[in-house]
Amino acid sequence: MPLLPGAEPYRHRGGPVGVLLCHGFTGSPQSLRPWAEELAEAGFTVSVPLLPGHGTRWQDMQVTRWEDWYAEVERELLALSAECEQVFVCALSMGSALALRLAALHGPAVSGLVLVNPSVRSDNPASVLLPVLRHLVPSLAGVANDIARPDAVEVGYDRTPLHAAWSLARLWKEVQGRLPQVTQPVLLFHSSQDHVVSAANSELVLARISSTDVTERLCQRSYHVATLDHDAPEIFAASVDFIRRLASAHTAGATRVESDDHQG
Repeated sequence: MPLLPGAEPYRHRGGPVGVLLCHGFTGSPQSLRPWAEELAEAGFTVSVPLLPGHGTRWQDMQVTRWEDWYAEVERELLALSAECEQVFVCALSMGSALALRLAALHGPAVSGLVLVNPSVRSDNPASVLLPVLRHLVPSLAGVANDIARPDAVEVGYDRTPLHAAWSLARLWKEVQGRLPQVTQPVLLFHSSQDHVVSAANSELVLARISSTDVTERLCQRSYHVATLDHDAPEIFAASVDFIRRLASAHTAGATRVESDDHQG
């Protein structure tokens, strides 16, 4: 099945600091491409994988589950870890749930998280019907393209496949239970107007993670896909600063250890 224009994965070989970017449910790497290019220009090694079942047609998602999506980002994390000294994970929406699970399970392999409008819980009371409804109705209206900028378009599905939505709900439960295991520095952005994910999602993340280095930023001019919206330049610049701060601290720490070893 041919990919939608712009939905292809993105890879850039840069310096010793790697950045993995995780796109959202029914979306594609296109929603993160400008962010990825900005990070690449800053000198980082960057990877934006295309999640299984995404970037083609919504019917292809029906046979995938959250375990498939997670396996893809985990594979990229391990690949980046093999070639980089440090790896950071940046994510949008459902990609943030995948990123948080990576952080919880891989510990020191993830040096920090940048999350944009994270999706970690259901905001629709009707979601309790998904176990049955998914066998009766194949899809519902899509959630892509929630952007305030009139000239911006997200490449994503116009339908939400319900088998995949049911699996997404299972991912949320899995991730919620692991949030206390997240200890890495976190930079979290959420939009004041988001028609896909409620503010309760960000509140849940901030309340349950064990991280002590946490920064929360509000995107006042953007909707859900803030990485393609008015606040995108601020997100990009702040994430570069966040990664550079933590990478330089890591380098300084390593230098001190080497110095102490030499003196010993």
